[in-house]
Amino acid sequence: MSTRRFDERDIRTRPNPRGSRPRTKQRPDHDDAVRGLVTGVDRGRYHLIVALDTPQERVALAMKARELGRERVVCGDLVDVVGDSSGAAGSLARIVRIAERSTVLRRTADDTDPVERVIVANADQLVIVTALADPEPRTRMIDRCVVAAYDAGMSALLCLTKADLADPAELVAMYAPIGVEVVVTSRPVVDGERVIHGLAELHERLVGRTSVLVGHSGVGKSTLVNALVPGTYRATGVVNDVTGRGRHTSSSAVGLRLPGGAGWVIDTPGVRSFGLAHVQVESLLAAFGDLAAVTTELCPRGCTHAADAPDCALDEWVAADPADGARAARVDSMRRLLAARAGDAA
Repeated sequence: MSTRRFDERDIRTRPNPRGSRPRTKQRPDHDDAVRGLVTGVDRGRYHLIVALDTPQERVALAMKARELGRERVVCGDLVDVVGDSSGAAGSLARIVRIAERSTVLRRTADDTDPVERVIVANADQLVIVTALADPEPRTRMIDRCVVAAYDAGMSALLCLTKADLADPAELVAMYAPIGVEVVVTSRPVVDGERVIHGLAELHERLVGRTSVLVGHSGVGKSTLVNALVPGTYRATGVVNDVTGRGRHTSSSAVGLRLPGGAGWVIDTPGVRSFGLAHVQVESLLAAFGDLAAVTTELCPRGCTHAADAPDCALDEWVAADPADGARAARVDSMRRLLAARAGDAA
């Protein structure tokens, strides 16, 4: 057994140990960044319009900088980019900042899913595209989209397509009391070709706004977009004769400028459900100013305001003026939206 004693000379040390240099927490200011509008997302690459509405306006491609982490960039976002934003072939810029969003349209997979999915940012109008037939309209889906729009601080426009196949009167009467504007389109055959009636009215509702189109597959979103923005060539699909549902033809949201720069439309992939786990009841009630005032002042604490809620002040408010049919219609509409928020099937 060795009896040698060890001292500091037996310890080998490196002159510059790896990792001895402290990492800085400072990040570049990116003062040279330029502003861009995200018009599309494709497999980790972001299509932008840089220097929007200036003589230097151009289309560029970008990736997300690591410093943004898991923060998601979506269609409609205003972002700051650095690097090569010239738009030349093979160029690639980096998104280093996301500007504050004015609105965020969200949905969840279902009413129990805690994960929110941001659909688009900075839109001010949600256009709910619904076919009157082929496929049949689903009012609960419309209700859910209206709730999501009101929660995001957006206005809601219901676009009813295929009016040549069914009468829109029932749906128009259903949504007028909750402040949802309605535009009706049809595609009759004229001189052997299909034309879209009502397109001019729809275009008028889109001018000067950023509108996002949402609806089931097969209801005619891409057909409308192709007519509103000629040369877009968004793929259109057909409805399955067995299931009565459309086939997905759009795989990602795309922002398109209306001719003449009159506004923006964002076409989104068809959705089968619209979860509302992120929506609070208070934000829904805020969309009904007169009803919110009644519930705030007169309803008992913890009132759900549903049709079976005991001592709900809304029932007394309606009974106080039975001749005013608008009161009952608004309360029924609001309660229908509350039921959609509570988890009724879409």
